[in-house]
Amino acid sequence: MATHKGVIAKVCYMYADNPDHFNDLFQEAQINIWQALDKFRGDSALSTWLYRITINTCISCYRHTRRHADTVSLDSDSMMRMADMATDDHEHARCLREMYELINRLPALDKAIVLMWLDEKSYVEIAEVTGLTRNNVATRLSRCKQRLAAMSEQ
Repeated sequence: MATHKGVIAKVCYMYADNPDHFNDLFQEAQINIWQALDKFRGDSALSTWLYRITINTCISCYRHTRRHADTVSLDSDSMMRMADMATDDHEHARCLREMYELINRLPALDKAIVLMWLDEKSYVEIAEVTGLTRNNVATRLSRCKQRLAAMSEQ
């Protein structure tokens, strides 16, 4: 867990509404990973499997909270604290916060695709995690990049 803590934290950060929600997601993801560890067959890289478990955990929680509660908007202080948890470098955390503010506007699946792409996962690995085809991943990623570029110009 310690080796992949940063990856799990980044994914949870993308779906968290506030620092408490981040901590809940992070803990829930770790529990789900731990409980499923004996089911890891090694058909894919461990990091790909961890992404899938973490993203599925976050999307499930996102769907549940969206149906049962109002969302809380992220303020700059909350975003910075959560970004600090995901990385040790404060300047890097500031840049992540700005980037995540834009990415956070994307639909849940697109967030996951962009996040994995930023972590330099191949289209094939992203396809394995999301259940999409490789070509669909490439198309969606291209559209996400265009959408993010347009949002950053506003």
